[in-house]
Amino acid sequence: MTSATSTTSLPSGLAVLTTFPDVLFIPEITFGGLVWILVASSKVPSHMLQGWVMFVSVFCFIMSIILLCLYICGVHGGRSSWVTLDVICQEIAALFYLSAAVLEAYFTYDSFLSSNPLIMTIYQENIAAVVFAFLATLMYVIHKVYSLLRWKSS
Repeated sequence: MTSATSTTSLPSGLAVLTTFPDVLFIPEITFGGLVWILVASSKVPSHMLQGWVMFVSVFCFIMSIILLCLYICGVHGGRSSWVTLDVICQEIAALFYLSAAVLEAYFTYDSFLSSNPLIMTIYQENIAAVVFAFLATLMYVIHKVYSLLRWKSS
């Protein structure tokens, strides 16, 4: 009975860094930060597309840092409404990152077909951004699935 109770509530303190799926905050922040850096450092002709990828990476990076800090500080107090908030945040981040990763992959594929030397110079940075965007998407999806399971059992 006590083990079921401990898995349905959110951890607080440094237990956040050792509890699954909350430990996934670390790779989410890492991969999201790498996407942010790679997209920000590349000069691209398609500002609208890159603007969305940049918005998603910055928004999810900040959201994950804030949630991680709030969980470590124990602000949630064990209330079940925070489990719902966790599910909503992970769902939004997973959907946003999936759309950003697909758009970044499309732009990278499209730039590979181009003969413009300016576009070809940023090709390798965009390949890395695509890889890290899909890794961040995978982390957010896994976190979302296990957060949904935690929400269902709470």
